[in-house]
Amino acid sequence: MSLTNEHIKNRLVEKFGEALTNFEESHGIMSFHAPKELNLKVMQFLYDEEELQFRFLSDLTAVHYPDQQGAELAVVYHLHAFVPNVRLRFKVFTDIQTPQVFTASKLFSSANWMERETYDFFGVDFVGHPNLIRILNVDEMDYFPMRKEFPLEDQSRVDKDDEMFGRGGSVGI
Repeated sequence: MSLTNEHIKNRLVEKFGEALTNFEESHGIMSFHAPKELNLKVMQFLYDEEELQFRFLSDLTAVHYPDQQGAELAVVYHLHAFVPNVRLRFKVFTDIQTPQVFTASKLFSSANWMERETYDFFGVDFVGHPNLIRILNVDEMDYFPMRKEFPLEDQSRVDKDDEMFGRGGSVGI
């Protein structure tokens, strides 16, 4: 029997019920949302189940949604089952004031550096991580550069012409 997204979804719903939401499929990859308190339980279930075998964490990152009050940061996990060659993605959301999510580094060794990078750029505090420190930015930084908290361009510049950026003309010829 080949492993299908429908079968994976059924097994997840059977195990976690209504806790998992937003099931969808895009380009053959199933995605869903899980409460941040269940991130390890979901990963452990996907890892341990003999018929599923999601035993490789191929990517872990975050996304900042500044307009989602109380769920501004999403930690995104990409898992791969090698034998059936199936991938899936799931997100856990957390608020930006207390961005704490349980570490996956005990289950997947590859999570160690990916969680450090996600902490470094988004400020997600991975609870239980063995050495959560900045690895790409300087230690003195007191902000997280991948958050959408800064204007995309310098509003004080006077040496640019908005017409060049498709926003109407400001200079007459």
